[in-house]
Amino acid sequence: MKFLYHPDRKDISLPGVLYALGDPVRLEIVRLLATEGEQCCAGFDFAIAKSTMSNHFKILRESGIVLTRKEGTQHINRLRHEDLEALFPGLLEAVLQSAQPLPICSATKQRASQI
Repeated sequence: MKFLYHPDRKDISLPGVLYALGDPVRLEIVRLLATEGEQCCAGFDFAIAKSTMSNHFKILRESGIVLTRKEGTQHINRLRHEDLEALFPGLLEAVLQSAQPLPICSATKQRASQI
């Protein structure tokens, strides 16, 4: 089984978090995790290559924004909300309040059409 690196809380840096949140796809992943709770990687139906999605999740994980666990063949992701709030109070909430949904996945388009 491949080891998935997650930084300790003390090793999460503001520049690393801001870098990870600076990409529109990663920001959309974080927004969806915040609104819908933990999800497996396959639950994100983005119109980008699987290898690109894997890289986005790796950046989010290694920056300390998400925690990934394996369940069988699935990778389940959740936000490290408590850790981020303890280190950078209000940052994640402020970013999420200003984030607009991106029409980059069929699930986002479907939810938007239901509203």
